[in-house]
This record gives sequence, structure tokens and C-alpha cells, in this order.
Amino acid sequence: MPRKAESPGKVTIVEIARLAGVGVGTASRALGHGKDVAPATRERVLRVAAELNYVVSPEASRLAKGTRGRVAVVVPHLSRWFFGEVVEGLVRVLHAADLDVLLYHVADPDERRDFFTRLPARRKVDAVVVVGFQVDPDEQDQLATMGVHIVAAGGQSAAYPSVHIDDHTAARQAVDHLLFLGHRRIGMLEAHDPAQPELPATRSPAYAEALRERGLSVDPSLVLASSWSGENGAALMARLLSIPEPPTAVFAHSDEVALGAVRTLRRSGLRPGVDVSVIGIDDHPLAELTDLTTVRQHPSAQGAVAGDMVVTLLGGGSLTDDSVIAPTELVVRSSTGPPPPASSRNA
Repeated sequence: MPRKAESPGKVTIVEIARLAGVGVGTASRALGHGKDVAPATRERVLRVAAELNYVVSPEASRLAKGTRGRVAVVVPHLSRWFFGEVVEGLVRVLHAADLDVLLYHVADPDERRDFFTRLPARRKVDAVVVVGFQVDPDEQDQLATMGVHIVAAGGQSAAYPSVHIDDHTAARQAVDHLLFLGHRRIGMLEAHDPAQPELPATRSPAYAEALRERGLSVDPSLVLASSWSGENGAALMARLLSIPEPPTAVFAHSDEVALGAVRTLRRSGLRPGVDVSVIGIDDHPLAELTDLTTVRQHPSAQGAVAGDMVVTLLGGGSLTDDSVIAPTELVVRSSTGPPPPASSRNA
């Protein structure tokens, strides 16, 4: 016959312990699958809990372990494909580990400072995952005083656990591809993020290095920079086409910028991959649709790796590698090809 609690209403763990004939601490450990509980005792406690339809409160269980079970995810952009992919992979892993996610949007340096200033007062999270940017030393100190773990996803190498691509390698894959095709006059469209003005253009040094190795010098007129968007990529490509000797190929820091460049070429009556080659980095979903050659990365997988790092750290484990380099690969499509004959360019 099912057991009954002494009083109606919500069943408490005190009631479970009384009916099972154990102490409250033992009942708590049994329900939480803790150690140092005899199998027969655990079975008795679980049977009583099942008969009374008692469910352990996740919040109470987390507090008993000294954790909140929450992770703050901080992103500078919400609408961009890359950041959405990273967050999707990250959240999938965290939710599978029964961790709640609090999403914070920091659109500019002021909002970022405000977030890190106010976070210690909130004390709501056990870990912070930053997506696509670095945490400066002062911000790291603030988190350290809270005992909060920090993990970076999709940014650059950092002094804390991180997963990211090697930007230098990715850029070399792009520029070396153009050089292999025979291009010698190669332009570069640099992309800077206004939300993170302190970050350098990490893909630019690889461009200069690749040219130097082929005995070529960097022509400043072929290197243009703007903020990260397709519209800006289109405007920069128009500027390159207006100089006396335009490039035969263009390396863009991202697919979004490269797609803008492709639009300008087509509107100018030029054929991408025939008259002017264009390559980007990312493998944005639109890259395949528009047949854009690119260097592929996997942002969702980077998010998942960051999630695994958080789960390991919150579980008291140690990371076998606290700086994971995610792979990149060249994907050749029709937007790149050999340089056109000189006669066709001068026609």
C-alpha cells in the first residue's frame, strides 16, 4: 500500500527521510546519487520518494553542491551567422549537461565594461563563455575574485581555456591558393570589428608573409580596410577597380566581405574567377550558394568544444588541452581561377 505523508501539501525531504527511517543528510545523498550510501538504503529512499511522487528540485540540488548551474554566454553580435553558429553548438552541449544559459549581448566596449562591472554583484553564474573576443586582464581579475571559470569560443588564443582557428594558417591557405593559381597582383580587404577595436587584423600578416616568400612586395594601394560587412566589402572592391592597375585576385578576411566584392564585380560586368578571383574565410551558407571559394571553419563545432570545456571544469575535472586549435580547409569553387591574359585585362 502506498505510503502517506503525515500532512497534506508539498512533500519535503524531511518527510522522505522519516518514512525511509534515515537521516535527512542520508536521504539527500541518496536522492542526489551521492557517495557513501549503502545500496539497500538508497533503494529504500528512492522507493519512498517514488511512492510520494517526490521530485528533487534542480535549484536546491545545485545550491547544495555550491553551484548555480548557470553559464553566462557573452556575444558582441546576435545577428551574424558565425556567432549564432557558435552559440548553437555551445548551448546544445550545456543543455545536455543540465546547465542553464544566460545570454548577454555586449555591442560595444562600453556595454562590455558594464557587463564585467555588474557581474560580480549579480553572482548568478558558475562560468562565463565569451564568443569572438578576448577578456582583458582587469576583467579576468574580476571573474577570478568570484571564482568563476572563463572559456573563450571562436576568438584568438588567450590566457584561459579557448577554442579557435589559427587565423594565420587560414589566411595562408587562402593567399597560397591564389599564388598557386598564378596570381601575383593580389589585393586584400581587411575587416575590423567596431565592437572590438582593440583586436588587430590577425589575418593580415599571413598575406604579407605569403607574398614575401614568392619574392613579391606588398603594394599599399591593394590593401584596403573597413568594418566587417558585405556592403563595405562591395565599396572596397569598387575602390580597387578604380586604381590604374587593379588586382587580378582579392583575398577578403571573411566570406561576407568577399560576397560584397563579388557583387561589385558582377555589377561592373566582370566575371568572378575569370576576370578577377575572390576568396574569403568561413564557408558561410551563402558561399556555397554563390559558388564562392573559401577557407572553411566549423563554428558550431567550436561552440561544442567550448561547452565540453565548461562541463569538465564545473565537474571538477581538468582539461587535457586548454587551447584547442580548430581545423580549417580550403574549399575551391568557381570564384577563383588563373589570372586572365594580359590582353583581356587591357581590352
